[in-house]
Amino acid sequence: MQLLHIDSSITGAQSVSRQLTRQIVDAFVAEHEDTQVSYLDLLTNAPAHFTADAMAPRTGQTEGLSEAQVRENAVSEKLVSQFLASDVIVIGAPFYNFSIPTQLKAWLDRLAQPGRTFRYTANGPEGLAKGKTVIVASTRGGMYATSEQGQAMEHQESYLKVMFGFFGITDVRFVRAEGLGMGPEAKAKALADAESQIAAAVELNEVAEAA
Repeated sequence: MQLLHIDSSITGAQSVSRQLTRQIVDAFVAEHEDTQVSYLDLLTNAPAHFTADAMAPRTGQTEGLSEAQVRENAVSEKLVSQFLASDVIVIGAPFYNFSIPTQLKAWLDRLAQPGRTFRYTANGPEGLAKGKTVIVASTRGGMYATSEQGQAMEHQESYLKVMFGFFGITDVRFVRAEGLGMGPEAKAKALADAESQIAAAVELNEVAEAA
């Protein structure tokens, strides 16, 4: 089984999402001993923001492209191939300004490739990356899941569900720690709640059924 471990937090060693992704990956490998892990740190190795040069060609195309298009196409091809080769993707997704880090958005923009992760049909779009499991370490300074107002302001987990659903991935799981910025007691509770969710998120039979 191939697992892709992705971090996107900008706070380095202080990051709670990085702490949780490490715990999720360790727990998953302990449950699935045949797992091979690859790692992508989007803080230090993020693709450039999406541009016309990145959007113009399909991945794998080289003929008739400008130098910039060839360069951007190679970046997208590497990321799409890595993603498609993975059975499980563990993502650290902190909550920045009501959404996800720009580095994570840039990665997702590179994955949205016609003919690779989705296609348009007579019945509408169809995802082509079916059968994968995505586990997201979702971290938030405030509380957003417990009220209608908070849920309306949240474009982090909801956005990730839409994007991965567009790619055909219906098994998207969240290990959530929220209220991290509301004092020491609230942070301790958030971490304890998140850690209690990890065992279920990596449970063998559920992942096997999703694959």
